[in-house]
Amino acid sequence: MNIGDRVRLLHSKEEGVITKFLKGEMVEVEIEEGFRLPILKRELAVVAKTEKRYFGEDTPEEKPKGNVKAQVGIYIAFLSIDNKKYSIFIINNTDWDFAYTLTSDFDSKHRGLMGGFLQAKSFQKSQIELLQNSFDEWGVFTFQAIYYTLGYFKEKPQLSKKLRLKAESFFNNKKLAPFIEKEAHLYQLDGEEKTFNVNPIELKEKILENTKVNTVLPKQFSKPSSVVDLHIEQLTNHFSGMPNHEIVTLQLKSFEQNLESAIATGMDEITFIHGVGNGVLRNEIQKKLANHKNVAWFADAQKEKFGYGATKVKIK
Repeated sequence: MNIGDRVRLLHSKEEGVITKFLKGEMVEVEIEEGFRLPILKRELAVVAKTEKRYFGEDTPEEKPKGNVKAQVGIYIAFLSIDNKKYSIFIINNTDWDFAYTLTSDFDSKHRGLMGGFLQAKSFQKSQIELLQNSFDEWGVFTFQAIYYTLGYFKEKPQLSKKLRLKAESFFNNKKLAPFIEKEAHLYQLDGEEKTFNVNPIELKEKILENTKVNTVLPKQFSKPSSVVDLHIEQLTNHFSGMPNHEIVTLQLKSFEQNLESAIATGMDEITFIHGVGNGVLRNEIQKKLANHKNVAWFADAQKEKFGYGATKVKIK
């Protein structure tokens, strides 16, 4: 499947045109003008161009579906030549014809690169080549196009796109260019069009949700133990090989959760066993306690039992 292919939904009589490849096995299909849906590839079949001629005019599947067009799919491609210079291509993978210009601006100098009339499902190559060693002087590219098709059609707004290339992304951005069938640095020029993109199942669930009374339930807290041990072996069985920063992060998260639960359930005090170690965890805990609005005071707890490895917290 490619952008611009006409496809049929396997479980309905709808037909459409592929306009975009989405994540995973999903593609975006325009089933009528201005209405697009994400659909799994396995739910689609490509409609062969010879199907109508093979099955005849009376085939039910071949009844007109409206003027469905591939609305998007205009690209600029930079094809490397001997790693020294680049050829420029404008690729039209839509069902529209258009008149266009491609220019660049650098240091207040305006340069025409190519222009003309490009038919649907075709491409053109510029006579001007760009040198790789002058990449920083390529400037900002400006592409403008006016859409056209023979006969009656709904007017499509003029396309105007500016493109500034960055070296760190340009040289890692190689894809197979449509029609050229070669690896090139490829950029979509009409990719910012707003689309109506919705998952039918999610849409149905959302509609059903909106018919129910929205009730905000309070967050539930369970009362923690009056003494919470933050040693890593008490928090997880998968501590072997954990880097120190991950251990401290997990310990602090457990501390914060237990403190908030103690406050929410009306406890007067709570003690955290953090151990002595290098003092990092103790310092971080006491720093957070010093700025907490619900803490009356805190102090080293039961020195005879925990040494300096525990902190007692008095809650307001």
